Amino acid sequence: MSAQAPHAHVLVCDDEEDVREMLSEYLERRGFQVSTAAHAEAMRTAIEETAPDAIILDINMPGEDGLSALRRLRSSLDTPVIMLTATADVGDRILGLEMGADDYLGKPVDLRELEARLKSVLRRRSKPEAASTSEKATGRVVFGACTLDLEAASLYDAEGSEIPITAMEFSLLKVFAENRGRVLNRDQLLEQAHDRSWDPFDRSIDIRISRLRRKIEANAQKPEVIRTVRGVGYIFGDRG
Repeated sequence: MSAQAPHAHVLVCDDEEDVREMLSEYLERRGFQVSTAAHAEAMRTAIEETAPDAIILDINMPGEDGLSALRRLRSSLDTPVIMLTATADVGDRILGLEMGADDYLGKPVDLRELEARLKSVLRRRSKPEAASTSEKATGRVVFGACTLDLEAASLYDAEGSEIPITAMEFSLLKVFAENRGRVLNRDQLLEQAHDRSWDPFDRSIDIRISRLRRKIEANAQKPEVIRTVRGVGYIFGDRG
Protein backbone atom coordinates (compact mmCIF):
# COMPACT_ATOMS: atom_id res chain seq x y z
CA MET A 1 0.00 0.00 0.00
CA SER A 2 1.30 3.46 -0.86
CA ALA A 3 1.91 6.19 1.68
CA GLN A 4 -0.80 8.71 0.83
CA ALA A 5 -3.66 9.39 3.24
CA PRO A 6 -5.99 6.36 3.38
CA HIS A 7 -8.63 6.38 0.66
CA ALA A 8 -7.64 9.80 -0.76
CA HIS A 9 -10.27 10.57 -3.39
CA VAL A 10 -9.08 11.60 -6.86
CA LEU A 11 -11.33 12.87 -9.66
CA VAL A 12 -10.00 12.25 -13.19
CA CYS A 13 -11.48 14.50 -15.89
CA ASP A 14 -10.43 13.57 -19.44
CA ASP A 15 -12.45 13.19 -22.63
CA GLU A 16 -10.47 10.07 -23.66
CA GLU A 17 -12.08 6.97 -22.20
CA ASP A 18 -8.90 4.88 -22.42
CA VAL A 19 -7.00 7.51 -20.44
CA ARG A 20 -9.69 7.62 -17.74
CA GLU A 21 -9.67 3.84 -17.47
CA MET A 22 -5.86 3.62 -17.38
CA LEU A 23 -5.51 6.25 -14.64
CA SER A 24 -8.39 4.83 -12.62
CA GLU A 25 -7.03 1.30 -12.73
CA TYR A 26 -3.51 2.35 -11.76
CA LEU A 27 -4.52 4.74 -8.97
CA GLU A 28 -7.03 2.31 -7.47
CA ARG A 29 -4.30 -0.33 -7.33
CA ARG A 30 -2.18 2.20 -5.45
CA GLY A 31 -4.84 2.73 -2.78
CA PHE A 32 -6.71 5.77 -4.09
CA GLN A 33 -10.45 6.12 -4.45
CA VAL A 34 -11.14 7.31 -8.02
CA SER A 35 -14.07 8.99 -9.77
CA THR A 36 -14.08 9.98 -13.45
CA ALA A 37 -15.67 12.62 -15.67
CA ALA A 38 -15.63 12.90 -19.46
CA HIS A 39 -16.05 16.69 -19.63
CA ALA A 40 -16.04 19.86 -17.52
CA GLU A 41 -19.75 19.86 -16.67
CA ALA A 42 -19.56 16.26 -15.45
CA MET A 43 -16.51 17.23 -13.40
CA ARG A 44 -18.44 20.00 -11.64
CA THR A 45 -21.32 17.64 -10.89
CA ALA A 46 -18.87 15.07 -9.49
CA ILE A 47 -17.22 17.70 -7.30
CA GLU A 48 -20.58 18.66 -5.79
CA GLU A 49 -21.41 15.02 -5.13
CA THR A 50 -18.08 13.68 -3.90
CA ALA A 51 -15.79 16.58 -2.80
CA PRO A 52 -12.54 15.00 -4.11
CA ASP A 53 -9.18 15.52 -2.42
CA ALA A 54 -7.47 16.20 -5.76
CA ILE A 55 -8.37 16.59 -9.44
CA ILE A 56 -6.50 15.42 -12.54
CA LEU A 57 -7.74 17.65 -15.37
CA ASP A 58 -7.01 17.40 -19.10
CA ILE A 59 -6.47 20.71 -20.89
CA ASN A 60 -7.42 19.72 -24.43
CA MET A 61 -11.06 18.67 -24.17
CA PRO A 62 -13.79 19.43 -26.73
CA GLY A 63 -16.32 22.04 -25.70
CA GLU A 64 -15.15 23.70 -22.49
CA ASP A 65 -11.41 23.10 -22.25
CA GLY A 66 -9.46 22.38 -19.08
CA LEU A 67 -8.13 25.91 -18.65
CA SER A 68 -11.62 27.39 -18.76
CA ALA A 69 -12.81 24.71 -16.35
CA LEU A 70 -9.90 25.49 -14.01
CA ARG A 71 -10.72 29.20 -14.06
CA ARG A 72 -14.30 28.49 -12.99
CA LEU A 73 -13.13 26.01 -10.37
CA ARG A 74 -10.68 28.45 -8.81
CA SER A 75 -13.37 31.09 -8.32
CA SER A 76 -14.71 29.06 -5.41
CA LEU A 77 -12.52 26.02 -4.61
CA ASP A 78 -8.87 25.38 -3.74
CA THR A 79 -8.88 21.62 -4.41
CA PRO A 80 -5.41 20.60 -5.71
CA VAL A 81 -5.39 20.28 -9.51
CA ILE A 82 -2.85 18.50 -11.73
CA MET A 83 -3.21 19.50 -15.39
CA LEU A 84 -2.60 17.08 -18.28
CA THR A 85 -1.81 18.05 -21.88
CA ALA A 86 -0.81 16.30 -25.08
CA THR A 87 1.22 19.31 -26.23
CA ALA A 88 4.56 20.66 -25.06
CA ASP A 89 3.35 24.27 -25.19
CA VAL A 90 5.10 26.21 -22.41
CA GLY A 91 2.44 28.89 -22.77
CA ASP A 92 -0.23 26.42 -21.64
CA ARG A 93 1.87 25.50 -18.62
CA ILE A 94 2.37 29.14 -17.63
CA LEU A 95 -1.31 29.94 -18.16
CA GLY A 96 -2.32 26.94 -16.07
CA LEU A 97 -0.09 28.10 -13.22
CA GLU A 98 -1.45 31.63 -13.45
CA MET A 99 -4.97 30.24 -13.10
CA GLY A 100 -4.01 28.22 -10.04
CA ALA A 101 -2.95 24.75 -11.21
CA ASP A 102 -0.82 22.95 -8.62
CA ASP A 103 1.14 20.84 -11.09
CA TYR A 104 1.40 19.92 -14.74
CA LEU A 105 2.13 16.73 -16.68
CA GLY A 106 2.45 15.98 -20.38
CA LYS A 107 0.88 13.05 -22.22
CA PRO A 108 1.59 10.21 -22.55
CA VAL A 109 1.52 10.15 -18.76
CA ASP A 110 4.22 8.34 -16.80
CA LEU A 111 2.03 6.69 -14.15
CA ARG A 112 4.74 6.55 -11.50
CA GLU A 113 5.48 10.25 -11.96
CA LEU A 114 1.78 11.06 -11.78
CA GLU A 115 1.50 9.12 -8.51
CA ALA A 116 4.51 10.96 -7.06
CA ARG A 117 3.13 14.37 -8.01
CA LEU A 118 -0.31 13.48 -6.72
CA LYS A 119 1.15 12.46 -3.35
CA SER A 120 3.08 15.73 -3.30
CA VAL A 121 0.01 17.96 -3.75
CA LEU A 122 -1.91 15.89 -1.19
CA ARG A 123 0.91 16.26 1.35
CA ARG A 124 0.96 20.01 0.84
CA ARG A 125 -2.79 20.13 1.37
CA SER A 126 -2.74 18.08 4.56
CA LYS A 127 -3.00 19.85 7.93
CA PRO A 128 0.23 21.82 8.49
CA GLU A 129 2.52 21.97 11.46
CA ALA A 130 2.79 25.20 13.48
CA ALA A 131 5.05 27.61 11.61
CA SER A 132 7.13 29.53 14.13
CA THR A 133 7.27 30.48 17.80
CA SER A 134 5.37 33.74 17.32
CA GLU A 135 2.50 31.99 15.56
CA LYS A 136 2.23 28.86 17.74
CA ALA A 137 -0.23 30.41 20.17
CA THR A 138 -2.76 31.60 17.59
CA GLY A 139 -1.94 29.62 14.46
CA ARG A 140 -2.58 32.78 12.44
CA VAL A 141 -0.27 34.98 10.38
CA VAL A 142 -1.18 38.41 9.01
CA PHE A 143 -0.33 39.11 5.38
CA GLY A 144 -1.31 42.72 4.75
CA ALA A 145 -5.08 42.94 5.19
CA CYS A 146 -5.38 39.14 4.98
CA THR A 147 -4.92 36.44 7.61
CA LEU A 148 -3.50 32.97 7.05
CA ASP A 149 -4.90 30.28 9.35
CA LEU A 150 -2.13 27.69 9.59
CA GLU A 151 -4.28 25.02 11.22
CA ALA A 152 -7.07 25.26 8.66
CA ALA A 153 -4.70 25.94 5.73
CA SER A 154 -7.00 28.84 4.79
CA LEU A 155 -6.63 32.51 3.86
CA TYR A 156 -9.17 35.15 4.90
CA ASP A 157 -9.69 38.74 3.81
CA ALA A 158 -10.20 41.73 6.12
CA GLU A 159 -13.94 40.95 6.41
CA GLY A 160 -13.28 37.34 7.37
CA SER A 161 -14.35 35.83 4.05
CA GLU A 162 -12.25 32.92 2.83
CA ILE A 163 -10.03 33.50 -0.22
CA PRO A 164 -9.49 30.30 -2.27
CA ILE A 165 -5.81 29.33 -2.39
CA THR A 166 -4.10 26.30 -3.88
CA ALA A 167 -1.95 23.84 -1.95
CA MET A 168 1.20 25.38 -3.40
CA GLU A 169 0.05 28.92 -2.58
CA PHE A 170 -0.55 27.87 1.02
CA SER A 171 2.90 26.24 1.16
CA LEU A 172 4.53 29.42 -0.11
CA LEU A 173 2.71 31.62 2.42
CA LYS A 174 3.72 29.22 5.18
CA VAL A 175 7.37 29.39 4.06
CA PHE A 176 7.26 33.20 4.11
CA ALA A 177 5.66 33.13 7.57
CA GLU A 178 8.47 30.90 8.84
CA ASN A 179 11.09 33.22 7.34
CA ARG A 180 9.73 36.68 8.15
CA GLY A 181 12.33 39.36 7.36
CA ARG A 182 14.60 36.96 5.49
CA VAL A 183 15.29 37.17 1.76
CA LEU A 184 14.54 33.86 0.04
CA ASN A 185 15.71 33.00 -3.47
CA ARG A 186 13.68 30.87 -5.87
CA ASP A 187 15.63 27.71 -5.11
CA GLN A 188 15.04 28.11 -1.35
CA LEU A 189 11.33 28.66 -1.93
CA LEU A 190 11.08 25.52 -4.07
CA GLU A 191 13.01 23.49 -1.50
CA GLN A 192 11.09 24.67 1.56
CA ALA A 193 7.70 24.48 -0.13
CA HIS A 194 8.51 20.85 -1.01
CA ASP A 195 7.91 21.44 -4.70
CA ARG A 196 10.74 19.97 -6.73
CA SER A 197 8.41 18.98 -9.56
CA TRP A 198 9.24 22.17 -11.47
CA ASP A 199 12.54 23.14 -13.00
CA PRO A 200 14.01 25.75 -10.59
CA PHE A 201 15.03 27.85 -13.60
CA ASP A 202 11.51 28.22 -14.99
CA ARG A 203 8.96 30.87 -14.03
CA SER A 204 6.80 28.78 -11.70
CA ILE A 205 7.71 30.58 -8.46
CA ASP A 206 7.39 34.04 -10.04
CA ILE A 207 3.98 33.14 -11.48
CA ARG A 208 2.70 31.75 -8.20
CA ILE A 209 3.90 34.74 -6.20
CA SER A 210 2.31 37.06 -8.76
CA ARG A 211 -0.96 35.18 -8.28
CA LEU A 212 -0.63 35.39 -4.48
CA ARG A 213 -0.01 39.13 -4.66
CA ARG A 214 -3.32 39.60 -6.46
CA LYS A 215 -4.95 38.07 -3.39
CA ILE A 216 -3.07 39.68 -0.49
CA GLU A 217 -1.70 43.01 -1.73
CA ALA A 218 -3.63 46.29 -1.79
CA ASN A 219 -1.90 46.95 -5.13
CA ALA A 220 -0.37 43.87 -6.74
CA GLN A 221 1.63 46.10 -9.11
CA LYS A 222 3.33 47.77 -6.11
CA PRO A 223 3.65 44.94 -3.57
CA GLU A 224 4.30 45.83 0.05
CA VAL A 225 3.64 42.48 1.78
CA ILE A 226 5.80 40.11 -0.28
CA ARG A 227 8.45 42.28 -1.89
CA THR A 228 10.93 41.57 -4.65
CA VAL A 229 14.61 41.93 -3.86
CA ARG A 230 15.99 42.52 -7.33
CA GLY A 231 18.49 39.92 -8.45
CA VAL A 232 18.03 37.86 -5.27
CA GLY A 233 14.48 36.74 -4.56
CA TYR A 234 11.57 37.70 -2.28
CA ILE A 235 11.03 38.87 1.30
CA PHE A 236 8.01 38.99 3.61
CA GLY A 237 7.99 41.41 6.55
CA ASP A 238 8.22 45.04 7.50
CA ARG A 239 10.78 47.23 5.80
CA GLY A 240 13.83 47.68 7.95
